[in-house]
Amino acid sequence: MTLTINQLNNDFSYTSQIEVDDISEIASLGFKTIINNRPDFEGNAEQPKSEALEAIALSHGITYVHIPVIPNNIQPHQLDKFREAYAKAPKPILGFCKTGNRASTMCKLALENHD
Repeated sequence: MTLTINQLNNDFSYTSQIEVDDISEIASLGFKTIINNRPDFEGNAEQPKSEALEAIALSHGITYVHIPVIPNNIQPHQLDKFREAYAKAPKPILGFCKTGNRASTMCKLALENHD
């Protein structure tokens, strides 16, 4: 599958659900960090588990962060975790969730409500 990646700013882009097989493409595109905002088991059996994605990402030298967020229910502590990850993570970052909406919203909220 070819990923549809949307750029939010120079450091952050987002996409819909990724698969284990997509990680080599993500690495080849130059992403240094993946942030997963999708809870495990949200998509039943067709959704890869976060630990499987993390293992492959790490094997490609990509930092992996899991900040699971229930759709339409972003919490302040999750934004804090996102801000911390965003500040420390190697750039550029690729965020994802089921559709990409949570990932982009997390970044927008974290950056606009910071400082």
